[in-house]
Amino acid sequence: MTVDVKDRATMLDLVKSCIGTKFTGQFGDLIADLAIDATTTVGVDLGQGLREVDIKKYIKIEKVPGGQLEDSKVLKGVMFNKDVVAPGKMRRKILNPRIILLDCPLEYKKGENQTNAELLREEDWSVLLKMEEEYIENLCVQILKFKPDLIITEKGLSDLACHYFSKAGVSAIRRLRKTDNNRIAKASGAVIVNRPDELQESDVGTGAGLFEVKKIGDEFFAFIVDCKDPKACTVLLRGASKDLLNEVERNLQDAMSVARNIIKNPKLVPGGGATELTVSATLKQRSSSIEGIEKWPYEAAAIAFEAIPRTLAQNCGVNVIRTMTALQGKHANGENTWIGIDGNTGVIADMKECKIWDSYSVKAQAFKTAIEAACMLLRIDDIVSGIKKKQAPGASQGPSKPKIEEEGDADNEQMIPE
Repeated sequence: MTVDVKDRATMLDLVKSCIGTKFTGQFGDLIADLAIDATTTVGVDLGQGLREVDIKKYIKIEKVPGGQLEDSKVLKGVMFNKDVVAPGKMRRKILNPRIILLDCPLEYKKGENQTNAELLREEDWSVLLKMEEEYIENLCVQILKFKPDLIITEKGLSDLACHYFSKAGVSAIRRLRKTDNNRIAKASGAVIVNRPDELQESDVGTGAGLFEVKKIGDEFFAFIVDCKDPKACTVLLRGASKDLLNEVERNLQDAMSVARNIIKNPKLVPGGGATELTVSATLKQRSSSIEGIEKWPYEAAAIAFEAIPRTLAQNCGVNVIRTMTALQGKHANGENTWIGIDGNTGVIADMKECKIWDSYSVKAQAFKTAIEAACMLLRIDDIVSGIKKKQAPGASQGPSKPKIEEEGDADNEQMIPE
């Protein structure tokens, strides 16, 4: 079944089936909503029906202890743990800022290794200082030509440069992480520039609606939000404690991965063991039409695929043999392909109605990997099996061969009778 990525309700059901059993499952749609918002924001169309969703690079999860989990939200832009360089003199709130991103220091370069400068006259010292100041002034003039409101650099920013900027009414932030800078570039449409003299008008980011510095808890956070077309975003997670936030972050990562898989390849298969049983039934039918020794692999694979629904049945605590027989019966003629096990109740149900889905790309990959792993083991089977040493007559009996659990042993006397 193909799913429409823009259909919010279906996407919610899909992501919820991934986090239903996890810690955040008890908060309803909260995490699923965050995951869908974040992944749809950073999705980029590559053309020819392909989509690229880089959740590692362009989605940052900021965990801020304090507040309710319900206060968590996906920002239409980015936030980072920094304040402006001179808090008293620079603006902390700018509407529709013009943003310039730099990857160079705005301070006088020191010598690479220990440098000695010998000055013969006293006036030379002031000349040297003047040259340094002029160098920095020159850098600042080149940048201020473009009338920016916010300047962000990954490197240092000297007091003098800070003075020129605050005089011009420009806010500045220094020593930002490279990854954060990339995200700001994606969100605001700016280009990261390596040398101030290479600046062009097209490098200035004008896509952001608001720059603001807010205090959350004890720390200051800078927000660049309300972006027109953000291709990067930050998920702000709030919660009572750090442990809780870490758990929520892990769940959110899973949910975002599911959302990403669906956006990349919007095909679905029914969950709850229904897909495996359908594949198993088809293989059994195929094996009956093949003569001789060739048919055994089909049958062996068919039995192997039944392991998933059987495990589900065991986990639900129902009578495994009865449930499996009933399921196989329903799938045998290939009509009820949607029938599987409802994990909460252990009842045989229609997966379409229960809204239990798996992503096609994940399922296909799991099948491929399983078969490849089996082939690999069979190739080296002679080594793995080992050769049993002949026992000397009269020697005591060694440890007995471990008994392999047969299909029927799965529920013997230990099972609670219905």
